[in-house]
Amino acid sequence: MILIEGGTIVDNGRRFEGYILIENDRIKTVSAGNPDESIKAHSSKIIDASSCFVIPGVIDDQVHFRQPGLEYKADIESESRAAAAGGVTSFMDMPNTNPQTTTLSAWQNKMDIAQNNSFVNYAFFFGATNSNIDDIHSVNRMYTPGIKVFMGSSTGGMLVDDKYALSRIFAESDGIVAIHSEDEKIILENIEKAKSKFGDNIPFEMHPIIRSNDACVRSTERAMELAVKYGTRLHILHVSTSEEVSLLSPSKLSDKQITAEVCIPHIHFSSDDYQRLGARIKCNPAVKSSADREAIWKAISDGRLDIVATDHAPHLLSEKNNSYLSSPSGMPMVQHSLPVMLTHGYSVEKVVSLMCNKVADLFHIENRGYIKENYFADIVIIRKADWTVSKDNILYKCGWSPIEGENLKWKVEQTIVSGKVVYENGVINNVRGQALKFKVS
Repeated sequence: MILIEGGTIVDNGRRFEGYILIENDRIKTVSAGNPDESIKAHSSKIIDASSCFVIPGVIDDQVHFRQPGLEYKADIESESRAAAAGGVTSFMDMPNTNPQTTTLSAWQNKMDIAQNNSFVNYAFFFGATNSNIDDIHSVNRMYTPGIKVFMGSSTGGMLVDDKYALSRIFAESDGIVAIHSEDEKIILENIEKAKSKFGDNIPFEMHPIIRSNDACVRSTERAMELAVKYGTRLHILHVSTSEEVSLLSPSKLSDKQITAEVCIPHIHFSSDDYQRLGARIKCNPAVKSSADREAIWKAISDGRLDIVATDHAPHLLSEKNNSYLSSPSGMPMVQHSLPVMLTHGYSVEKVVSLMCNKVADLFHIENRGYIKENYFADIVIIRKADWTVSKDNILYKCGWSPIEGENLKWKVEQTIVSGKVVYENGVINNVRGQALKFKVS
């Protein structure tokens, strides 16, 4: 058994000094106060969490770990290692790999790879296309977080632009439909306008103008209309605009048919940063204005935005450092999301709600996301500490971060995944996570 003692436990809106006893992969006891000597005597490992906070493991519902097919820039082993170092104990991976996760065999292949290689818990979205509705009907919802629909050109070949196919997906999907929401027609028109003005030398500052607020809002409004029409459980990924925020409800998560996520790039950066960082912060949807970011901050506080994720999407710098149209979109972030959120000044309680509790509730994940007895022991120990992000401490396979050189004020000390210590004082242990399981109504 593993005993965690001496720390401040934060979960489900409350904090208290106490201890946690872990047996096998589950939490056996959560209690205020100090453990008695008999508990210590029967513990095979005692973790002193003095001066630290003990929280549930972060669940990131949107990552791109690039395997299979793009392993030269990232893979499930490398990126799950980085996740563990950042206090992320579970991830949900997106379908734009090679081959794309749009068939049952491709989905199963990813599950097999993760079982053998992932340091943390895992799940994989199933990708929709214009022609795979029969496969969508056959998806095992108990192990699949949802159906991913690209309503924009973020990834070629998976754009669902057939109105009849889109209607069927919304009408016939009995789980969560998660959308990348940008209007393809508007984006293409904006690209042509930029080409006519700049030729091949489009500046990166044009990215939020090309992938504009209007492109996001039009697509999101269309998706919400379809969800209302068909009673679909809709989840809007990486909200980036003030206009989209205004469409969302601050009601309780349990009362919502339509939920929304915000990602770290849209919390941390604004369009003012393009001149300094250029391609490094090019992502889809684009990082928008400081006014959009302020609207996002407010929506995080009032409950219109439900959860926080990363949209972790690594590329090599040799790929990023190209002209605007040749530079791929996406940035690595999964190792740093938890310290970044805390450094922004959100309380530990708020961060736990947005990145742990609510993610588990939104996706109906079985027995994870909370520090509760009989739940899986996915636990992170964090403390206040100043440190600087540098190439020496980045674990991403791509070897860089858009926040290199930034000082963070919180640090992950230990990460426990399904009852096993995977990260401890800078060392990664050879641990394997488990498949996430989702409650099916």
